[in-house]
Amino acid sequence: MTGTPLRVGLVGYGLAGSVFHAPLIAATQGLALDTVVTSNPERQAQARAAYPDVRVAASADELWARAGELDLIVVASPNRTHVPLATAALEAGLPVVVDKPVAGTAAQARALAELAEKRGLLLSVFQNRRWDNDFLTLRRLIADGELGEVYRFESRFERWRPQLKGGWRESGDPAEIGGLLYDLGSHVVDQALVLFGPVTSVYAETDVRREGARTDDDTFLALTHASGVRSHLYVSATTAQLGPRFRVLGSKAGYVKHGLDPQEAALRDGSRPGASGAEWGAEPEELWGRLGAGESPVTGGGSPVRTLPGDYPAYYAAVARALLSDGPNPVTALEAAATLDILEAARRSAAEKATVTL
Repeated sequence: MTGTPLRVGLVGYGLAGSVFHAPLIAATQGLALDTVVTSNPERQAQARAAYPDVRVAASADELWARAGELDLIVVASPNRTHVPLATAALEAGLPVVVDKPVAGTAAQARALAELAEKRGLLLSVFQNRRWDNDFLTLRRLIADGELGEVYRFESRFERWRPQLKGGWRESGDPAEIGGLLYDLGSHVVDQALVLFGPVTSVYAETDVRREGARTDDDTFLALTHASGVRSHLYVSATTAQLGPRFRVLGSKAGYVKHGLDPQEAALRDGSRPGASGAEWGAEPEELWGRLGAGESPVTGGGSPVRTLPGDYPAYYAAVARALLSDGPNPVTALEAAATLDILEAARRSAAEKATVTL
């Protein structure tokens, strides 16, 4: 891609904005980080220090006032603001990327998709973990038939965080759209849908384990896919012993992978895609998953499978192509709505202690 890069306005400079979006935008050919919106003086200073040429605004209203100077808005602010900010951007005539979850309900997500279509504008959802190293590897194994017919997909996004960190993510106010079901659950459900397609029923258990917690911090979902695959998904902040990230069982073999993709840790530490000679998203051989049948990987069963490098930069590269050369939207709002259908069903299932049919 050549020519003048697209000018990006980034709304929010907390964890999502500073660790994920800003570095990936800045590293993407065809995009330029133009403006960061944050009312926090400390974060304003951090943005200026990291990106000396960036403009800083205290309110998103400043973006709408000069919409003609921008080409893309990225919404990386707290969850409760996603819908109003995305709506304002679309009504200002600007394409939008929204961090997950795009909305609090599937109906809101579909309404945003309808508005974007009516305006003829891109609306994409940042589901970066479609580009995790282990997920890319698993997709390849399935596509190559290495597992045979997949019977069960176990996915865990577990952490050991016995002390509360505070903030809106742990708030019990439903308007904040906090809790792990909508946070990490958005990732594991999206991955299950990408791999195995639509879901016909949902069973869930959501618990509040930590003292002082006001929203779910230990959650399990069981999904039955129309394809017959069963997905068992775990998201937790209270896991003292972490399980495998993936355990996938098929008619020919199983694949077991421990450990998280290294890209988030690298971004938090200040590493940037393309900034060094090291391969971005690569992990050492001792962390590779194992493929086999009849034996436990813990005792050496199966064979190591080289983990493909993770590739978060691919998301924004795809967004740039979608805007500059009519490439496909990497993650549509309707796909995000399908994930929200399941999260809403999971919340109902946990409340009613019953399986919900979709």
